[in-house]
Amino acid sequence: MIAIVAGLGAALCWAAATLCAAQASRRIGARSVLAWVMLIGLTVTAPVAALSGIPRDLHATELTWIGLAGAGNVAGLLLAYEAMSRGKVSIVAPISSTEGAIAALLAVATGEALGVSSAILLGLIVVGVVLASLTSTDDRAGAHPIEATLLAGAAACSFGVGLFATARVSNALPLVWAVIPPRLVGVAVVALPLLATRRVRIEAAAVPLVLTSGVCEVAGFTAFSLGARHSVAVSAVLASQFAAFAALAAFVMFRERLRQAQVVGITLIALCVALLSAIRA
Repeated sequence: MIAIVAGLGAALCWAAATLCAAQASRRIGARSVLAWVMLIGLTVTAPVAALSGIPRDLHATELTWIGLAGAGNVAGLLLAYEAMSRGKVSIVAPISSTEGAIAALLAVATGEALGVSSAILLGLIVVGVVLASLTSTDDRAGAHPIEATLLAGAAACSFGVGLFATARVSNALPLVWAVIPPRLVGVAVVALPLLATRRVRIEAAAVPLVLTSGVCEVAGFTAFSLGARHSVAVSAVLASQFAAFAALAAFVMFRERLRQAQVVGITLIALCVALLSAIRA
């Protein structure tokens, strides 16, 4: 039961973070949104990390993986925010959710065996991405669906690297030290330079959006990690459905209209990501 509740909690948190970030990105820009999300996330996690203490006996290899985990997540969020500022959430979210498939490919490339069923699912995910990327004639004015698709694909690759790197070190670190590296990297690389050059933007309407997104990013990762301690398969399957929740919410809240082929593609991605998560778990 804990794995089910935690997995659904992670999916809902990440869906909320995605929707809020999408709206905020269209108001203040992707870089400013990322800066605020990282600052808020670090504010939430830093006190907990300080209380838990710095992990001992960290070697160069582990530090490298921690750095990749942080950089992959930060780059993925920036690319995803850029994508959502240019295109539909209902398309960007499912494509970026293929991060698990990317992580699986990296695992195979480093020697892990890939079964026939996993290979088939990866192929179907590619088909789903192609279908979801098909544009319609009623796209909102100013939208750039092809650019959004390419950015979402790049975000999935970055997230995949981050997931793969996190998997390398997560068992050796306390929970908070699996969450905090992206926040540290994001603040150092994005937030501080923007603050120093006074290029970070904010407006009243965006404040609740970035606050909610920052908190939900941390809460979602924490919920997933807690659920995975009881059942990795159940938590992974349920948490991966954040894209489906975000796409459905975008249809209801933002009136994002999709072609039938795009609906088929999004559904195919959601199902295959869930099945792949279960198989790889």
